[in-house]
Amino acid sequence: MAKFFESLSEQHQDFIRAQKIFFVATAPLAAEGHVNLSPKGHDCMRILGPNMVAYLDLTGSGNETSAHIMENGRVTFMWAAMEGPPNIMRTYGRGEVVLQGSERWQELAPLFDLLPGARQIIVNHVEKVQTSCGFAVPFFDYKEERMSLQKDALHKGEDGVKAYQQEKNQVSIDGLPTPLSVGEGD
Repeated sequence: MAKFFESLSEQHQDFIRAQKIFFVATAPLAAEGHVNLSPKGHDCMRILGPNMVAYLDLTGSGNETSAHIMENGRVTFMWAAMEGPPNIMRTYGRGEVVLQGSERWQELAPLFDLLPGARQIIVNHVEKVQTSCGFAVPFFDYKEERMSLQKDALHKGEDGVKAYQQEKNQVSIDGLPTPLSVGEGD
């Protein structure tokens, strides 16, 4: 049975901290646009308050989350218990894309270990929290982090990562712009 809350309780925050994976969902306004759902790992999630969570976003094959948030602001984060008691939790909110070089980046970046390939910080200004049973979520045993993305960023080097972002991360699959640095897209 789903339960709704106006903010993250201490129990909710403890649940988030215990998870090894979470998911981020966004969508464009256009009805024919593509809904994006991305899994996230590594120690990149931070709880900034009872109504704010954020994660360090690493360079990947696309930048849909940023494009959708910049277009309409909607974002949902989801955690599912893969071990222990069953639980699913979602935070529905308004997204904020924090680009490198911005004042906000200077404020938030020290809260994270800046992993190779760090691209931006995605903030969820939480408007509603939902928990549900999670009875159908299977058990999984955590083995270790997959280091492929970080190794790829280290192999490319800072200039190579920036070149990759310029080639692959400036436009969403639906054609929405995704500025990669402060001042782009103004």
